Parts: sequence; C-alpha cells; structure tokens
Amino acid sequence: MPRYFFHLRHGPGPDGLARDPEGDDLTGPAEVRARALAVARDLIVRTRLHAVPDWFACAFEVTDAQGRPVMTVPFSDTVTEDDEA
Repeated sequence: MPRYFFHLRHGPGPDGLARDPEGDDLTGPAEVRARALAVARDLIVRTRLHAVPDWFACAFEVTDAQGRPVMTVPFSDTVTEDDEA
C-alpha cells in the first residue's frame, strides 16, 4: 500500500510548511483526500495556534513516498454547499 505525506501549508515560503515526517499508508487518491479533509476538520475544530490565524487559508500538500506532489487539499474544501445553506 502506498505511503502519503500530509504537509501542512499554513503560510508562505519554507517557514510556512509543516512537514509530515511519518505519513500514512492509504489505498489511493480517494482515501488520501478523505483523510486530508477529516484531519483538516479536526484541526479547525480542536486546535488553536497563534501561528495559524485562519485555518481556511491552509492546505495539505500531499506527496508520495518519493516526495512527488500528489494533490493539494485546501482546508476551505471542508465546507460544502450543504454547510453554507
């Protein structure tokens, strides 16, 4: 099963990226996106950091085990049209 790393982009430049050193073994893109959104929701609800004033401006930059970009999942994607109604 492939390993994916969920690096947290919370600001510009290298200082605005918190690297995931462990990663997760997941089956593929659908599971990667679902995991990213679940973790993003949890961070938005549970975590208060002065370094992250706006969670909705953050994103996960997901890479594979070789460091190649797989996808970017903006935290704003945690809000669906149903949530906005």
